[in-house]
Amino acid sequence: MRRLGVDVGGTFTDLILYDEAGERITVHKLASTPADPSVAILQGVQEVCALAGTEPSELSALLHGTTVGTNTILERRGAKVGMITTEGFRDILHIARHRKPYTFSLMQDIPQQVRPLILRQYRRCVPERMLVDGTVHMPLDEDAVTTQLRYLADEGIESVAICFLGSFANAEHEERVRSLAAQVLPDAFVSVSSDVSPQHREYERFSTAAINAYIGPRVGHYLDRLLEQLRDAGLRRDPHLMQSSGGITTFENGRRYPVNLVLSGPAAGLLGGIDAARRSGFANTITLDVGGTSADICVAPAGQARMKHLLDSSIDHYPVMVPMIDIETIGAGGGSIATVEEGQIIKVGPESAGADPGPAAYGRGGTAATVTDANVVLGRLRPGAFLGGRMPLDADCARRVMTDHVADPLGLSVEDAALGVIAVTVHNMVNAIETNSVRKGYDPREFVLVAAGGAGPLHAAQIARTIGIPHVVVPPHPGVTAAAGLLASDVRYEVAASAWQDLSRLEEADLEAVYRDLEVRVAEHMEDAGFAGGDVLLERAADCRYEGQGYELRVPVPSTAVDVGWATAARQAFEERHEREYFGRFAELAVHVITVRVTGTGGMPELHWPVLGGATSNDGPAPIAEVPVVFATDDGSQRVQTRIYARERLFAGDELSGPAIVEQPDSTTVIPPGASARIDEIGNIVLTIQEPAR
Repeated sequence: MRRLGVDVGGTFTDLILYDEAGERITVHKLASTPADPSVAILQGVQEVCALAGTEPSELSALLHGTTVGTNTILERRGAKVGMITTEGFRDILHIARHRKPYTFSLMQDIPQQVRPLILRQYRRCVPERMLVDGTVHMPLDEDAVTTQLRYLADEGIESVAICFLGSFANAEHEERVRSLAAQVLPDAFVSVSSDVSPQHREYERFSTAAINAYIGPRVGHYLDRLLEQLRDAGLRRDPHLMQSSGGITTFENGRRYPVNLVLSGPAAGLLGGIDAARRSGFANTITLDVGGTSADICVAPAGQARMKHLLDSSIDHYPVMVPMIDIETIGAGGGSIATVEEGQIIKVGPESAGADPGPAAYGRGGTAATVTDANVVLGRLRPGAFLGGRMPLDADCARRVMTDHVADPLGLSVEDAALGVIAVTVHNMVNAIETNSVRKGYDPREFVLVAAGGAGPLHAAQIARTIGIPHVVVPPHPGVTAAAGLLASDVRYEVAASAWQDLSRLEEADLEAVYRDLEVRVAEHMEDAGFAGGDVLLERAADCRYEGQGYELRVPVPSTAVDVGWATAARQAFEERHEREYFGRFAELAVHVITVRVTGTGGMPELHWPVLGGATSNDGPAPIAEVPVVFATDDGSQRVQTRIYARERLFAGDELSGPAIVEQPDSTTVIPPGASARIDEIGNIVLTIQEPAR
């Protein structure tokens, strides 16, 4: 079997092809095509297959991580959306919550008010009312529905969100409107709130359905076009997609629920990083995936990805009430633009030079100073070695923009200016790591830092030294870690339903019936994805809270029948989680189950990295060059003669001492003075940061 992982980033498209029979891995990297990501994907698939000596028709699986949905929201390029909602509630999306993006600021824009996904004139009300227990209080006025749908059709609406109160308990009215919409707007994308996110909290549910409707047509068009092109190229198997929850799903599910794809790429990078750390013998993992546009940071205690609280899940400040891995994304990548602001302060990002024109060093017309340009100036990226020599860098252009935009305004040498840009970039990443570790009860000194992405290994040692992390792991192909994470992922599908029960007074039969119904739905979906019942792992979970609380915590619960023992285990799991998150438990308070969940997992074959052979000589690895590289010291910037190693010439057991640089086509690893590294048996570079944090 030959499996291919394809991850599309803002600057590069990464591919990794795994031949299970020979345990052979082929990696490839090429510039992304932001105007149409499928162009780079198709080209990359053909090129990586040629490198591996195979054809697209011989691929047994193609797994894809995409940012099309995310970019559609960030760039405001979504569909023209209409909404059908309960009479009197058209402004729920506008009113939202009292919580604002910046709690103490009096001068701020509220995204859902100044940039609404659905304009008010297209939010249409109809008489109906469903109570919280699923009882019909007011029948649906179907004539009014038809009238409003015709109005939306006349206005050229491309997508419709159907959002009624109480529909999480009884979806009858929403499903009827779906049927009517198919008649009046046959070509429109339809997003039904009880289908997309069948949970209480009307604002978050409405917002999730609205985002699903907003990005649905564009994501669907992209997926359809990509599938057609891949089939024309010879692909015989339907591709699969990475979800925000860290599980793989089908293209059809991605078309229907594109909101589940908004963290598709970053989730794959996390899973690839966890897998690399595990293979080197580390459990507690912090992943740092730095690409050309952004850096994705995640803390995974014991190698387990943490899920975001549903009330904290959002994209560009719009609530998204779907399962999402807890990943922090900041605008700090190789293409992040460096400027000098008022007060002689260096600012890096979030603006990026992207793939076109890219950093000035790319020689494609870029005129801004970027993080990549700073690394070229410092000698950490050699002009003739970038991307294995396939993309020569223009060092003179990099020095010129760094001088014009940073050095001259600050009165510094170009080297000191470049060190300043790197220091600010590292500071931004350190802040994000501390926010997601120290402030959530985890000591980063007890974790390993996995450096991924094209730019992660360039900065990881400096970040680890600043925080006090003792070790850094650089995977064999760090620049394609997200693509590798796709191959290390399982097919996963989750469904949820509201329950509203007190653990001390459970209606056991009713709750068990809800779980059983969810398990049937999950099993049917997994069967459509190619997994028989015996090949699917079904897991139950519950969102619980103390009586009187306004938020829940998700905890795993036994998959056994709901009874007194089940309730005891559920309470214990909740209180342990609550104590971990909020440093306290309240034995005297009742615990309520608000939402129940079932997740089905279909295991994919494990990705086996080839065992790296040992060196045939005791002389140690031989450098391919020795060049001056600028590092920051206590006495200021200093040029230090630095050994350059080719990654493909390193063997298991080889040891390196800093300063040293390891080059490979998809990334560059910097081992600063005072640090050392060892190559393990699968080819991971394991850095030891010897100096304590200052």
